[in-house]
Amino acid sequence: MSDPVKTAFLFPGQGSQYVGMGKDLALREPAAADVFDRANAILGFDLRRICFEGPLEELKQTWITQPAIFVHSAAVLAVIDAQPDMAAGHSLGEYTALYCAGALEFEDALKLVKRRGELMHEAGKRNPGTMAAIVGMTPEAVEQICREASRVGPVQPANFNSPGQIVISGSVEGVHRAMHDARERGARLVKELVVSGAFHSPLMSYAVERFGRALEQAAVGEAEIPVYSNVTAAPVQSANEIRNLLLDQLTRPVLWEKSIRAMAADGAVRMVEIGPGKVLQGLTARIDRAIEVSGLDTYESIRAFLNK
Repeated sequence: MSDPVKTAFLFPGQGSQYVGMGKDLALREPAAADVFDRANAILGFDLRRICFEGPLEELKQTWITQPAIFVHSAAVLAVIDAQPDMAAGHSLGEYTALYCAGALEFEDALKLVKRRGELMHEAGKRNPGTMAAIVGMTPEAVEQICREASRVGPVQPANFNSPGQIVISGSVEGVHRAMHDARERGARLVKELVVSGAFHSPLMSYAVERFGRALEQAAVGEAEIPVYSNVTAAPVQSANEIRNLLLDQLTRPVLWEKSIRAMAADGAVRMVEIGPGKVLQGLTARIDRAIEVSGLDTYESIRAFLNK
């Protein structure tokens, strides 16, 4: 007998937000509306209004963006009422994956996401940095460029997103030197990103100790399904390991390409992005074209999924 088809849920991170996210879903699905209402009560500000109406400048603030994306993804989960065989989330999305897997309750997850966004924003103000995308170079070449550029300021790979697409992060001086060197050595595209800090780099160290305290106080349980960690690209289900990896994630690179390949190796032939945008669908298609990939974001996409 052949093994049953396995499905993985993928959860997006910062950068996937857009004004209007979740609006059609909440207006037409009471379960989704309830998620936004609960989030407003927990957060103490009107996240629902910011998601549905903007303005974009407000939605783009790190401490708002991160809860917004988490809540939108949670609203989709509430409507489809399904659990996959495995899950992974990109950076912030790892919290949604852990919520989907039962390791975090909604309120604990949302409070952690809010605190994480606040601390990352504060770390960005205290230790200003930047990030840049480099396209068309091998991981080894980018790592070498970062090592050399670190002579003028700390810089390291932050996201190994897909073959030939790597994001670097660090001090303004270090990132700019690495960008210059990447262009000199034949990168197809080098582009600085509009971000409020050097995420997934040592410049986030201010957030680590403070976020560690928040993690200690949060109720973290065992995951009911494997969640593939950003830090290791390996499945995790132990509560203690989950806590440690979430803390490491602040300053360590996101091994997204390896995570997708690991889930595929463990039998996932279908992957569904849950939440705003299509970023992870695009990355997955570039990583492994054999994977069947789709997304659940709007009311229409969810109706089509449920009526299959």
